Amino acid sequence: MQFRHEVKHEITNHDMLILRQRLRAVMKPDSHAVNGQYKIRSLYFDNLDDKALREKLDGVNIREKYRIRLYNNDSSIIHLERKFKYGGLGYKTYANLTPEQAQAVADGDVEWMPYHTDEVILGFYTRTRNEGLKAKVIVDYVREPFVFAPGNVRVTLDYGIRTSMSCTDFLNPDCVTVPIKDSPCILEVKWDNYLPDVIRDAVQLDGRHSVAFSKYAACRMYD
Repeated sequence: MQFRHEVKHEITNHDMLILRQRLRAVMKPDSHAVNGQYKIRSLYFDNLDDKALREKLDGVNIREKYRIRLYNNDSSIIHLERKFKYGGLGYKTYANLTPEQAQAVADGDVEWMPYHTDEVILGFYTRTRNEGLKAKVIVDYVREPFVFAPGNVRVTLDYGIRTSMSCTDFLNPDCVTVPIKDSPCILEVKWDNYLPDVIRDAVQLDGRHSVAFSKYAACRMYD
């Protein structure tokens, strides 16, 4: 299990313009980006007591959450992701889903999962049976990703965060999302064992401090 360091900063649009130029000078765009960016749609799950949401808001140090993720509206690649957080460290595993499987999970049908061999799918099934995980909210946003091989560094600029409010029909292109109030830009920096100085200097902004921003929590405020 390879934990990665994860730091987030809430930044302004002006900050993002500055950082974009800096990052382009020292890092490469992610190979999956189209014209330097891609769109992300995530469907988040929580139990009847909103455990994942409450733990985030309460600042619980050890957390786990599940989501389904789709890139650029391409249903040929859909991931069921398990995200585990331990303080400032994060670890993510995922399983590939077919569109039919993703739709089934969004609809609350998990009865096909016990016959699967993937640990992420089996873990999701166990949590669903024991805690009653349900689809809660769709989160849409735009991401500009940059990579740097030494340290396995990944820097992303996320913006245009939108929420589906009550709609959880993940694969329905007509499921309307709306911008969240005062939607911020989020700088996120991830690395393995060390963060090279050239990247540390590039992402440095005066007066900006790491924040515990959660797109999931921000979008759940509209329930």
